[in-house]
Amino acid sequence: MRLPRRAALGLLPLLLLLPPAPEAAKKPTPCHRCRGLVDKFNQGMVDTAKKNFGGGNTAWEEKTLSKYESSEIRLLEILEGLCESSDFECNQMLEAQEEHLEAWWLQLKSEYPDLFEWFCVKTLKVCCSPGTYGPDCLACQGGSQRPCSGNGHCSGDGSRQGDGSCRCHMGYQGPLCTDCMDGYFSSLRNETHSICTACDESCKTCSGLTNRDCGECEVGWVLDEGACVDVDECAAEPPPCSAAQFCKNANGSYTCEDVDECSLAEKACVRKHENCYNTPGSYVCVCPDGFEETEDACVPPAEAEATEGESPTQLPSREDL
Repeated sequence: MRLPRRAALGLLPLLLLLPPAPEAAKKPTPCHRCRGLVDKFNQGMVDTAKKNFGGGNTAWEEKTLSKYESSEIRLLEILEGLCESSDFECNQMLEAQEEHLEAWWLQLKSEYPDLFEWFCVKTLKVCCSPGTYGPDCLACQGGSQRPCSGNGHCSGDGSRQGDGSCRCHMGYQGPLCTDCMDGYFSSLRNETHSICTACDESCKTCSGLTNRDCGECEVGWVLDEGACVDVDECAAEPPPCSAAQFCKNANGSYTCEDVDECSLAEKACVRKHENCYNTPGSYVCVCPDGFEETEDACVPPAEAEATEGESPTQLPSREDL
């Protein structure tokens, strides 16, 4: 059904307010697809190891198994179980690269036992060895053995992408992730390793673990007799919170919270049976449902009815006296 022009124009503002459609899921890189195929092939090798053996005739099994281990029959069993029928990309890649896998299995496996290295890195050239990156598989910053000094992630590590720069883990910084960020100190450093350890929470910079090792105190802390101690902001004048709030001190900070007059030791609502309800910055006193409100109390229904049912007291007449 086609909307009239006026109706279509009326929907335009609503369409503009709708959130943008989510981005399509990132397509796997060629290296990711190749690694996935190799992982499945390796799993197939595990699943077919010593298949259909274990009958008790050890000598016969060893002789027969040695033939099956590198046979085309085993290769066929691995390939048949490699991809789910619904996995289009896996089946497409398998169809394109089946001859390579067959050549490795029948001729090259003993010379190149690492299928990933031979297939994805050297043959298809879609991946790099761990610790290397980019089109030419150059060594990551810090070297391929311990990229980023072991304290970060190398951009493009193991792929033909990235620039080899380091994205440091928490607490580390610098081109090789060997320097410590503020809030951390160097607890170990030599030619090959650098370890940064968190300072005490009171320190912005430090040389050790305690509040006496601070080079500079964090915000909310102050140096007192050689140690960084918490500032009690709630004791400041004027107080940091409004008159309707109470101040609660915390390490390095404070919070302002509403006063609950109903929970104070001195009752806020003093009439008998009266309920107290806290509100932001104040409170209200309310009689329970069904109670009659008087100046001095909230009267229960039974007492109110009894009071109303009583007849006024009559004075005796002169004749009765």
